[in-house]
Amino acid sequence: MNLFRTKSIEQSIADSGEKGRTLKRSLTTWDLMIMGVAVAVGAGIFSVGAQAAAFNAGPAVTISFVLAAITCALAIMCYAEFATAMPVAGSAYVFTYATMGELLAWIIGWNLILELLMAGAVIAKFWGVYLSDLFAVLNLDVPSQVNLLGITVYWGPLIIVAIFTMILVLGTKLSARVNNIFTIIKIAIVLFVIVVGFFYIDGANYTPFVPASEAPAELDSSWASQPFLSFLSGANPAMYGFTGIISGAALVFFAFIGFDVVATSAEEVKNPQKTLPRGIFSGLALVTVLYILVTLAVTGMVSYQELAATESPSLATAFQLVGADWAAGIISVGSLIGLTTVIMVLLMGLARVIFAMSRDGLMPRGLSRTSAKRSTPARTQILCGVVVALLAGFTEVELLAEMINIGTLSAFVTVSLGIVVLRKKRPDLKPSFRVPFGKVIPILSAILCVYLMLNLATVTWVFFGIWLVVGFAIYFAYGQRHSRLAAEDKTGEPVLEELRAGK
Repeated sequence: MNLFRTKSIEQSIADSGEKGRTLKRSLTTWDLMIMGVAVAVGAGIFSVGAQAAAFNAGPAVTISFVLAAITCALAIMCYAEFATAMPVAGSAYVFTYATMGELLAWIIGWNLILELLMAGAVIAKFWGVYLSDLFAVLNLDVPSQVNLLGITVYWGPLIIVAIFTMILVLGTKLSARVNNIFTIIKIAIVLFVIVVGFFYIDGANYTPFVPASEAPAELDSSWASQPFLSFLSGANPAMYGFTGIISGAALVFFAFIGFDVVATSAEEVKNPQKTLPRGIFSGLALVTVLYILVTLAVTGMVSYQELAATESPSLATAFQLVGADWAAGIISVGSLIGLTTVIMVLLMGLARVIFAMSRDGLMPRGLSRTSAKRSTPARTQILCGVVVALLAGFTEVELLAEMINIGTLSAFVTVSLGIVVLRKKRPDLKPSFRVPFGKVIPILSAILCVYLMLNLATVTWVFFGIWLVVGFAIYFAYGQRHSRLAAEDKTGEPVLEELRAGK
């Protein structure tokens, strides 16, 4: 049993042309940039920044966003080099398969499923809540949940997930067009809110920019809620100061999870060697600017202490505190539109990761079938939509929101280190984009991502450990026995007949 067998880049590229399992290249630089903005500018821009300012970093939450953006940028450079070297579906999963072997590739793929599944379900759940908030602004009493035969059903997520699953099944280019329209609308709303917010700024609210570190007002001494690093070191929980900036960065990193999803679409991109780097970095730059402007507006409009005094601080809270209640309706519409595009991109990314793992035999091969007419993995897309809808519609999935960050960061760590391995194993490769400064940036990226992971809650690490155990069990029970590379190991040659038959 060779758990660390690797799949060559040439074989991965060849497999992308396998009959009946081929995706259509239709996405442009513009599509990729908008896709990154679509998945990053969602709930985070309307709520996460205000929460991090209130309970973590104060006005220095801007620094938290910059640190998170830098960490993301370093990792995304590594993604861009990999994606231009092997422009196929699967993102971190296929990159790891080519460098570190099958077992670790399976775990990274499993973690990507965790990230995208949890993110899709949590965002869909929030979409239903924001829809009810919008109804409330319009003086319509429409609850976000109903009781059906004694079961609580959150109806909003079921509707939105069903709609976008259908659009994604109909074609990637169609979904990109829908995504572009919604994203342009929400960017316009965000810019409008920023401009209006700057008229309410009081410079005194920025002082002190980095509040002195202090114990939380309601000290939760339980091990579960402590940052894992504090739990390991025995340090007392703290908010604000340097610790608050770092914990704020770990929290707002949620805002940047979308860019690995963009890399997942590499097999559907026209001229990927040029398109991928341009699309990814343009999207990241635009998102970073928007987040910084929003946090400057929020922390300048009201004191971080006023935000902390509210139960659930958000961008709308800041406007309400300065008496601009009229803005709540606009923010509600912006939030709803923002979350809409996030759900669609996450659903697409989830299906593409499962598609790639299935094509390699680590998951049932039937899940990598694409429709002859539209070249989309229709059955996998529908399966993903059903699972996400069930989680969002019938469970309290939002309690596991931090699982999204730890799944993303674990993939970032592996991809960053994978660049070092790739260059050593394949010095002959000349991808159109290369991470500068040799090994420095990939190693620095891995270190920063691990550090952010250690600042997530201890209970998140416990759930992450359970998820990994389940993943190992599935791999040894199914994946390693059905792997196409395993079949090649037995026969001593590639499974060419299977490729020709399209099985």
